[in-house]
Amino acid sequence: MTDYNNRLHEVRTWLKRNTKLGAFTLAPVSGDASFRRYLRVETEKNSYILMDAPPQKENCEAFILTNQKLTAAGLNVPHIFEADTNTGILLLSDLGNDLYLNHLETNSANRLYGDAFNALLDIQAIDPADLPVYDEDLLLREMELFREWFLDKHLQIATTSLQEEVLERTFATLVKLALAQPQVFVHRDYHSRNLMVTPENNPGILDYQDAVRGPLTYDLVSLLRDSYIAWPKTRVIDWALQYRDQIVTAGMLTPTSDEDFLRWFDLMGIQRQLKVCGIFARLYHRDGKSAYLRDIPLTFQYLIDVSARYPETEDLHAVLNSMNLQQKLTEYASR
Repeated sequence: MTDYNNRLHEVRTWLKRNTKLGAFTLAPVSGDASFRRYLRVETEKNSYILMDAPPQKENCEAFILTNQKLTAAGLNVPHIFEADTNTGILLLSDLGNDLYLNHLETNSANRLYGDAFNALLDIQAIDPADLPVYDEDLLLREMELFREWFLDKHLQIATTSLQEEVLERTFATLVKLALAQPQVFVHRDYHSRNLMVTPENNPGILDYQDAVRGPLTYDLVSLLRDSYIAWPKTRVIDWALQYRDQIVTAGMLTPTSDEDFLRWFDLMGIQRQLKVCGIFARLYHRDGKSAYLRDIPLTFQYLIDVSARYPETEDLHAVLNSMNLQQKLTEYASR
């Protein structure tokens, strides 16, 4: 708490020294699945968002550069009024409180996802040449989080040599398949908690500082197999193919069969879901953020369901079932 109060004092001092806001109040907006946090700065006339990203933990330069790219492409991202990379404090425009997650329902989903598809098309049209590459090492490191934090640390499962062999072989296959996709600008966390419903140029887009050059379907599966909201399988398939049609029409993808595109989509999703299970477990055990534990069961259910559909992941499916992970998750939740 002392560190928090010291940092809050530093933020207040920075605002008084570097802005002309006059009198203001500060209130927490949200935490983050990282070391960033956000505060709403209220003045008599306006509202702003202050991003507090300690420079020893977070890369503010990446946020600023990606913000510039997205802004130049006409996307609705926060305007940066002030940025101090030495302290890790940025003053941003306020896109409001209306998360996609809070507005997605049966009757609104087609409209909201339609807007998200249009924005994603614009994102993927941005030249990704100078972004970090979503390469083999990074893809593998992400999946290793599943073994290290979800299996070993969270569920305390000691894997056998045969299970280890299956995991390693599956990870290598998923990497190869991801790198075989067309490589585009990837937001890397394009989902219902990072998209805001806005009256103009919907959606507002947040949390893009980890953008990379990577697989075409990564952001799409992040959006449609969201860890925070689930949809019927048939509806997800229809939306995925709707986006496929849009990107083909835009000339950014050669005509691709339903089977091939959905295979890209599904197997990319398995890579992401392995990573996310590991990240959510790490957020609890390393960082003390317990809220993400309730989102593991849905993420894991995607992993079980989709891995059963493809020969490349049938051994992974068998191993996950052999560990009785769903039962162990239920037991963990009831503690």
